[in-house]
Amino acid sequence: MDPKRELSSIDLAALVTELRRYEGAKVDKAYLYGDDLLRLKMRDFDRGRVELLVEVGDVKRAHVAAAEHVPDAPGRPPNFAKMLRNRLSGADFAGVEQFEFDRILVFRFERPDADTEIVAELFGQGNVAVLDENREVVSSLSTVRLKSRTVAPGSQYEFPNSRVNPLDVRYEAFAHKMDDSDTDVVRTLATQLNLGGLYAEEVCSRAGVEKTLDIADAGDEQYEKLYDALGRLRDQLTQGEFDPRVYLEDDAVVDVTPFSLEEHESEGLDAEAYDSFNEALDEYFYRLDRSDDDGSGGSGAAGDTGRPDFEEEIEKKKRIVEQQEGAISGFDEQAQEERERAEQVYARYDLVNEILTTIRGAREQGVPWDEIGEKFEEGKEQGIDAAEAVRGVDGANGTVTVALDDTTVTLDVSMGVEKNADRLYKEAKRVEEKKEGALEAIENTREQLEALEKRREEWEADDEDEAADDDEDDEREEIDWLSRESVPIRQQDHWFERFRWFRTSDDFLVIGGRNADQNEELVKKYLGKGDLFFHTQARGGPVTILKATGPSEPARDVEIPERSREEAAQFAVSYASVWKEGRFAEDAYMVTHDQVSKTPESGEYVEKGSFVIRGDRTYYRDVKAEVAVGIACEPETRVVGGPPSAIEPQAETSIRVRPGRYAQNDMAQMCYRELRKRFADQSFVRKVASADKIQEFLPPGGSEIVE
Repeated sequence: MDPKRELSSIDLAALVTELRRYEGAKVDKAYLYGDDLLRLKMRDFDRGRVELLVEVGDVKRAHVAAAEHVPDAPGRPPNFAKMLRNRLSGADFAGVEQFEFDRILVFRFERPDADTEIVAELFGQGNVAVLDENREVVSSLSTVRLKSRTVAPGSQYEFPNSRVNPLDVRYEAFAHKMDDSDTDVVRTLATQLNLGGLYAEEVCSRAGVEKTLDIADAGDEQYEKLYDALGRLRDQLTQGEFDPRVYLEDDAVVDVTPFSLEEHESEGLDAEAYDSFNEALDEYFYRLDRSDDDGSGGSGAAGDTGRPDFEEEIEKKKRIVEQQEGAISGFDEQAQEERERAEQVYARYDLVNEILTTIRGAREQGVPWDEIGEKFEEGKEQGIDAAEAVRGVDGANGTVTVALDDTTVTLDVSMGVEKNADRLYKEAKRVEEKKEGALEAIENTREQLEALEKRREEWEADDEDEAADDDEDDEREEIDWLSRESVPIRQQDHWFERFRWFRTSDDFLVIGGRNADQNEELVKKYLGKGDLFFHTQARGGPVTILKATGPSEPARDVEIPERSREEAAQFAVSYASVWKEGRFAEDAYMVTHDQVSKTPESGEYVEKGSFVIRGDRTYYRDVKAEVAVGIACEPETRVVGGPPSAIEPQAETSIRVRPGRYAQNDMAQMCYRELRKRFADQSFVRKVASADKIQEFLPPGGSEIVE
């Protein structure tokens, strides 16, 4: 028989009972492998390390895995994993539920700043959606837009339509479902009662009812036996009375179940017993994955250490780009249509005003909406222009739809002509703003596509292992890059590299301006909701923005750790005029994005690169002017620079500098010579860390090395 690759609704009901034992565990980190395997690394007070795996691809599963069954951490985390780390780091695992009797699990996480839900859809194409405390979709692995439901960033999450729960149905409803069928008993249980084939057969076996019995020949006697067998199955699940089994055929795993099945026993399958269903699931899918790696098919996501499937990923990114380009084109068309509607409202001002005035007058006299619609229909028969233009009235929403030349417009009856037109213009502007966000998203996808294509070329040219573990706590062999004779170069271009930048210890991006023009650009284009703005108390500092989210993620409030805020403050001080002046410390302040404005008070003037700050400020006193510059080898090979507490763990080796007597270009040469001496592969240093590249991370002014 073919091996099981997806968990059933009954499997999930049993799994939920066991996963609740891990409530209270704290989340350390999130990983995403490919586009379908999610890993949450947690710590439990009693059990220690807890590894939760959720897979929604060809294999659909969820369980806690043994440490030796967990795949090595992937390289540079994708935006989805970064978003999860920002939302879940330090959060408590608050519980898990199965949605009704569907193959959907809802994992809940709590943190003082915000709660998060992860919805794992283990059916159909599979999906993972991340929801905020209002059940709004923050992000999802796949976007779903159907007539029945939508799963997309910014939308309210919608579950699929409810299904009959065979474990919770009353006998009368059960018998009614059976009577309505026109097939045999087992197929009725499998489809009408949503048991699925295997457990439908198991219920028949436990009830002693022939599974091929035609429904027309079945009656209350058989129904009662089947219903009683269902009840016993329900009791096992609700009371946690499991007797887990992994079934094998010719020494290969083929099924895993929360209790022994008479159906499998009768088929002569070998069985292995386990203490918990979760343990059985872990062992089953680990062995299934290993058999897939041996050539029997499947994704092999957890254990694949060979060449990545670049072609599939590249094609996927290309499809995403095409979809995004189509969406952008749709935004243009939609915005143009809204403008044309607004212009038509003005062009037919008298007609529109007559329709709106007529309806408002009728409503003021208490005329029901239905009668108003009938009056317009009568007016059409009489050839009245205003009536002929009306296509329908909607009392529930207080609107009227009218035909104006080649377009139809829905108008708010409570507003006049001008306000209706203005509403349409605003809608056009809102659509254009969505287009701006889509343009940033498509640029990010193109960057990812270029990076994939570059990585593919590197694999074809050099068979060196590029896997990089970005989690220093993982138990993996450390690579001594300094002693390595040949260091492979792995780089990609990023949108923020033309600014000053670094990543904090908590992996938040910080960007700063190099001049007045960039200061203006950063605030106007890149300062968004949830971001934090930093500046020195003294004049002459760069605009510094601590980004809460990436450019392709929807803006939202994110709790940024104090450590990252302090590093951003040190960044603002270190690249300010205080360094040129030879001072070793300065005060910095922090405000939220909505406190920064370019609009001065009456009679005042704000010069280029400067801004007005309104409201209270959070101050960081006597912040040390000091930076580190170094070379990172994982996940990319490049120069990095910024606050020492952030840079030194990221770099393979680094140098600290402070204000001093050596000019910026001389200090860059000194750092270059020192870094080159530390690597056995000196040609690698020349390629990725020239003096010019190092100079980009040094503050303007004199410097000296901190011994």
